[in-house]
Amino acid sequence: MPLPYADLLFTGGPVFTAGGGRATAVAVRDGRIIATGHDLSALAGPSTEVVDLAGRLLLPGFQDAHVHAVMGGVELNQCDLTETIDLDEYLRRVAAYAEDHPDVAWIVGGGWSMETFPGGVPAKELLDRVSPDRPVFLANRDHHGAWVNSRALELAGITADTPDPAHGRIDRNPDGSPAGGLQEGAMELVTPLLPEVTTADRIAGLKRAQQLLHSLGVTAWQDAMVCATNGYPEVSDAYLAAASEGWLTATVVGALWWDRDRGPEQIPEIVANRERLTVGRLRCDSVKLMLDGVAENFTAAMTEPYRDGCGCATGNTGLSFIDPAALRSYVTELDALGFQVHFHALGDRAVRDGLDAVAAARAANGFTDTRPHLAHLQVVHPDDVPRFRRLGATANLQAYWASHEPQMDELTIPFLDPALAARQYPFGDLWRSGAHLAAGSDWPVSTPDPLQAIHVAVNRVHQGEDYEPFLPEQRLDLATALAAYTAGSAYVNRLDDTGTIRPGNRADLVVLDRDLFAAPVTEIAAATVAGTWVDGRQVYAA
Repeated sequence: MPLPYADLLFTGGPVFTAGGGRATAVAVRDGRIIATGHDLSALAGPSTEVVDLAGRLLLPGFQDAHVHAVMGGVELNQCDLTETIDLDEYLRRVAAYAEDHPDVAWIVGGGWSMETFPGGVPAKELLDRVSPDRPVFLANRDHHGAWVNSRALELAGITADTPDPAHGRIDRNPDGSPAGGLQEGAMELVTPLLPEVTTADRIAGLKRAQQLLHSLGVTAWQDAMVCATNGYPEVSDAYLAAASEGWLTATVVGALWWDRDRGPEQIPEIVANRERLTVGRLRCDSVKLMLDGVAENFTAAMTEPYRDGCGCATGNTGLSFIDPAALRSYVTELDALGFQVHFHALGDRAVRDGLDAVAAARAANGFTDTRPHLAHLQVVHPDDVPRFRRLGATANLQAYWASHEPQMDELTIPFLDPALAARQYPFGDLWRSGAHLAAGSDWPVSTPDPLQAIHVAVNRVHQGEDYEPFLPEQRLDLATALAAYTAGSAYVNRLDDTGTIRPGNRADLVVLDRDLFAAPVTEIAAATVAGTWVDGRQVYAA
């Protein structure tokens, strides 16, 4: 019996199936792929929409395995310091935002880079110049620190006598007075004072984020911070509204936040939130455990101590936000309940703690299909690289970070033990070991554009920059990097009927403006998205 006519037919261009097959045509009916091949003209009926690829590349929709979409969308409407590292431009933008928003009680936003400031520490006096009377709170681009002015410090009661919180640090001047930077948990001294971000703000942010992500070819994602505490914003109301009201066109997995100040008594609440927040295109059956901080402020958990400015070892090996022994117990219980665990693990000690927790769960529960994954992986000890495959743990790559830049060369490498510095972002080693790879952006920490990240995964340098490739032996080839951002992330998201182009799968598809495989790899980031389809329905057209 012949197949029915297609609703949608792509023809005349290369198809990256992410599953190993080759094709130049794809047919879709009722939101599903019904055929792939080279001549599918027999499936074109009188009402079939035909998309002529004209040599452009068709591939599965990108899936972001670690993103903060609502936060990113909200921040697009705040004081935006992204896409520059120029101090004068930061101050110009803060002043302009203050002038344009005379009625807001606080100037809130972020996106600044630590490399702009000596030692990565911003000064409150700089903000005092442009906002002497209104408090200012600006998160840096990795959201592990904030820049505040004198008025904000005054309102929070932060003085030279204020002790550092257990999981954070107040940057200080030589006399002990607060300098203007707040690291990790020290931000929580100020965040309770910030104006409330309303449900309406978050809904508007999610709408902006969804539109932006679709324009970049992203058809599904995992939000790495839902039902957050510990001073981070809670975003579940926006997702619940989107899923319940039917305007969520992406498929979203929510990673429910593990409160690091509590223990197993929170697990019944997490179970209840899984039930409450699994609606329509939203499913919340992952749990996010933040194990450490970031290397630039010396809070990522390392196996070797950080160095000081003279290159001598200090007594600091970073922070472990969750006790490793307790972590093994928590993960074992979550795994037994069918939850996926999603770790923030940046330093090699944090990576080891996460893998140890997965090993404990496997030993107790067997190899169930919970698909744990570890995100960021800035430093991985060589002994732990093969454990990903053995334990069935996915390496979730934020590839855009794997390049030389001032934040890496001035604020990270000089302060890492040389052995650790040589082990950063070991994508190639992980791939060669047989580890499963997924990919994500961590937006708004860095660009949400998958093509920019894939460019760095393949080249180990940002587009247009003349730095030497960063640890070039850790490059991935183009097909592997594309597969990580499509099939790899679909696996992590447990969306098994997406991520590859094959009959029966959902027609989540992206057309680029060119064939990446027919151009030099140095031009990957120059490509753009021409169109995005979800379930066979176009959600973006250039």
